Amino acid sequence: MPRVSRAWAAQSPYERFFDFIAPNADRFGILSEHTERLGLSAVVIPIQENRHFFIFPKNSNLKPHAGGSFPFCGQSPVVLTAHYDRVPGSSGANDNSAAVFHLLKAALILNRQKIDKWIIIFTDKEELQSGEGIGAQGSFSLAEKLRLWGLAKARIFNFDACGTGDTFVFSSTSGYLLSKKKKPGFRRASQTIDLLRETALAAARRLRYSKVLSVPTPFSDDAGFLKGGIPAQTITMLPAGEAGPYATMLRVSPKLADMIIAGSADRKLVPETWRHLNGPEDTYLRLTPEHYENIVRFAVELCRP
Repeated sequence: MPRVSRAWAAQSPYERFFDFIAPNADRFGILSEHTERLGLSAVVIPIQENRHFFIFPKNSNLKPHAGGSFPFCGQSPVVLTAHYDRVPGSSGANDNSAAVFHLLKAALILNRQKIDKWIIIFTDKEELQSGEGIGAQGSFSLAEKLRLWGLAKARIFNFDACGTGDTFVFSSTSGYLLSKKKKPGFRRASQTIDLLRETALAAARRLRYSKVLSVPTPFSDDAGFLKGGIPAQTITMLPAGEAGPYATMLRVSPKLADMIIAGSADRKLVPETWRHLNGPEDTYLRLTPEHYENIVRFAVELCRP
């Protein structure tokens, strides 16, 4: 494997990245300290046993943790999410540390450009233990709370495994599953997913990004959000050399989509980048920081009015 420079992590806000992926890192503590040092308007809101970070536009009225009214109540702000937990034994470099730091940088740019109708949430408990169901995901109970707080119309874009690759992959998993349901509630959720995906595609077009794909992906926090009643659009990245063949295989073998979603696909059919998630091989050596600016620009573009 070619030598990978760590110089990119000297640039703000990535300077705590290698602390964040260290074996015994206190990821919650590092994120708390880093958001404060960066001057971001952050609040930690515990929901059940999970601790979620909420970052709001600068000068927002931050009272939700004290039982006050929630910013954007009754509106439809753009909500960018990324989970900050990781599987034990993995550094979690791609899954999902890179996306967390991309969104930190996006928050700084959004504040600087005075774009003010967005929320960034770093979610806890995306990774499930053996035997746990979707209801145990932090995003499930989070979605229920968001609905109670008047944010049922929030437009949620979930960033996961965005550290490796040059091709944007807009997951079609939720829409694929919802299309098989016939109840009115499921149809409405499917329409929401379609609108979110079109919003993502439109943002990519405005930025003139040509490496864009919409295919089924393994579930992420979008599973919990969907179960909690707020559909979300997951965004991930793959190298072009993996994304193209994967799309071809899906066309040749439509049943592959069901196996990918269920996690039962033959390992050889799964894109290599995904094979290395949730294990000891998910290290910084597999990251492609030369593409990070594109991801940050895309996140910011999603929030433009």
